[in-house]
Amino acid sequence: MKAMILAAGRGVRMRPLTDTTPKSLLAVGGKPLIVWQLEKLARAGFSEVVINHAHLGDMIESELGDGSRFGLSIRYSPEREALETAGGIAFALPLLGTEPFLVANADIYSDCDFRALAGLDLQDRLAHLLLVDNPPQHPRGDFALEAGRVRETGEPLLTFSGIGVYSPRLFGGIPPGAKVALAPLLRKAMAAQRVSGEHYRGRWHDIGTAERLRALDAELRGGD
Repeated sequence: MKAMILAAGRGVRMRPLTDTTPKSLLAVGGKPLIVWQLEKLARAGFSEVVINHAHLGDMIESELGDGSRFGLSIRYSPEREALETAGGIAFALPLLGTEPFLVANADIYSDCDFRALAGLDLQDRLAHLLLVDNPPQHPRGDFALEAGRVRETGEPLLTFSGIGVYSPRLFGGIPPGAKVALAPLLRKAMAAQRVSGEHYRGRWHDIGTAERLRALDAELRGGD
């Protein structure tokens, strides 16, 4: 299974840090956020990774190179301007192939063991999502989980972690270069009962602000 890391976001809420550094290269615990992801993918047995980028993308390529120092082969999907999540994935499909693939946001930190997802067989499903407990900054949640299927409504609502496995069929109708959000595609697939999921109860942080970046950095450097 191939993996994709989404790193095209501008990181507006983290300015001025992201004026000169891509959000994915901001450091916590002594290494860039995206490096934590790459190292976990390598430990889980992944060998091929696709990274999309837009804002300051040349810095990402310069920092990570071909991925060999992580034991990975990295290919890049540069976007002239960020295409949103589904648009970015659709644009990268020629690099991802015809089989299901793992996708993770670059700006999250988690102790999720990607090995548990690497061998996932989607069968007739279009996506499998990891949902987490609602963090303080997102108390209302996103989706419900019932008997292993993800639904748009229900109780309780959990938060989408930014980690999932997708069939390329989910993105097949998107024209290359189009800006398309992921949530509407997922909701349509949920209505057809073609999205499964699980409640991940491990460590997970969404690094959306400079304050949360500093808090995680302090936590990691403190050995917690």
